[in-house]
Amino acid sequence: MKLCRGLVLAISLAGLLCPLVHADSASEFTGMKPRYMRLFKSALERETLDEKQAEIWSPLPNQPWKQCTSSSGSSLPEKSEGYLQVFLDGGLNQQRMGICDAVAVAKILNATLVIPYLEVNPVWQDSSSFEDIFDVEHFINVLKDDISIVRELPNEFSWSTREYYGTAIRPTRIKTAPVHASVNWYQENVLPVLQSYGIAAISPFSHRLTFDNLPMEIQRLRCKVNFQALTFVPHITSLGEALVNRLRYNSGDNANAKTNYIHKVTDLSNKQPAKFVVLHLRFDKDMAAHSACDFGGGKAEKLALAKYRQVIWQGRVLNSQFTDEELRSQGRCPLTPEETGLLLAALGFDNNTRLYLASHKVYGGEARVAALRELFPLMEDKKTLTSPDELFEIKKKASLLAAVDYYVSMQSDIFVSASPGNMHNALMGHRTYENMKTIKPNMALLGQLFLNKTITWSDFQSGVMEGHNDRQGQMRLRKPKKSIYTYPAPDCMCSA
Repeated sequence: MKLCRGLVLAISLAGLLCPLVHADSASEFTGMKPRYMRLFKSALERETLDEKQAEIWSPLPNQPWKQCTSSSGSSLPEKSEGYLQVFLDGGLNQQRMGICDAVAVAKILNATLVIPYLEVNPVWQDSSSFEDIFDVEHFINVLKDDISIVRELPNEFSWSTREYYGTAIRPTRIKTAPVHASVNWYQENVLPVLQSYGIAAISPFSHRLTFDNLPMEIQRLRCKVNFQALTFVPHITSLGEALVNRLRYNSGDNANAKTNYIHKVTDLSNKQPAKFVVLHLRFDKDMAAHSACDFGGGKAEKLALAKYRQVIWQGRVLNSQFTDEELRSQGRCPLTPEETGLLLAALGFDNNTRLYLASHKVYGGEARVAALRELFPLMEDKKTLTSPDELFEIKKKASLLAAVDYYVSMQSDIFVSASPGNMHNALMGHRTYENMKTIKPNMALLGQLFLNKTITWSDFQSGVMEGHNDRQGQMRLRKPKKSIYTYPAPDCMCSA
């Protein structure tokens, strides 16, 4: 909103006022009908064979790789070179990757790491700290043999704050860390600052360590942080576990599920747990606008997204030079809730599937989600599964809400992400490490199928199933320049 207010003051154009731009304008979508009516009607009437149901829910077979994140056993240096501070941008999952990199950089420099500082999220205005999200004691304890970590700076360095670095150029702040910097860069540019001042603060710090040409000890340490050291605080874990139990042990329609679970003491030991799938539905206004795709909302939607694009990026959106057909055929359009529902139905999920919706905010609100909900009437989310009291601690805290979704996603039988992004990457990597089924949509294939206005349900289903046979979590080795957090083998794993 700060950016938006500044732009309004600067340009003072009545047609680009921020309330219009930032509102999701649910009224624009009132009465929205399914865009793919023929496919939608067929999907509603679908019947899934028992064999297909058994196949879709079956776990992944054992992979030729096993978990392997133990550190090399090298002892801590006798003397630290100084204190390392990092200031992390982005949402929860981008910050998570930054924390792993920060630990690795501290190891490279023989520095003492200060618990990372999380910047206020500019999109969601979330001021949650590291301690609000992650279990600090567990974090320090798991890594105690690898690096030295402190909760806060000693008094002699108490001046080194976010405010201090925001008012002037400071010799202890490193602003020039390139994306994917090498070990040599840190040794040549940050180590001298540590040795001269006893402290160095790197800001911004996001994607600031290379994925290639690193000692295996450093790679394994990053894996150890990601998969072992970073656990959520107890109240996030307990709430996530409650949601998992409600998904597994509730029966009946979702309108009564929460009430039945919360107010009725049930012996779960004699009940057969149900399977459930988590859908990360990444379809917010920011993403919709930046994609420059057409999502079937008519002229009002096109106008609203065009104005938003103009205010936020001054129209500089690369995709804008392509037609909707070109973008879809290239797989560059995020899936709408309706398109995601058709994908799941074609894969074999029937209307009795328990579906958990992991999403902060859907552009278009309930009207946009209606088609998905009709295809999967047992769809749940944080609000439908909890009471207001249970959500009170994390209400309006995007990072904490995302942490709950992350926890539930890691407990699900299947995870599906409608569009690529940081949460998609983080969970795909984590579930690969745990050998759990994760369906990765073939965006280009789906775009081409949806462009075919005369396609039958049978042909659509055949195309979807054939195009996703090898996209269900099978191990893929990391290629150069790819993220270790998305593709954990071979760096985080050993040959089985």
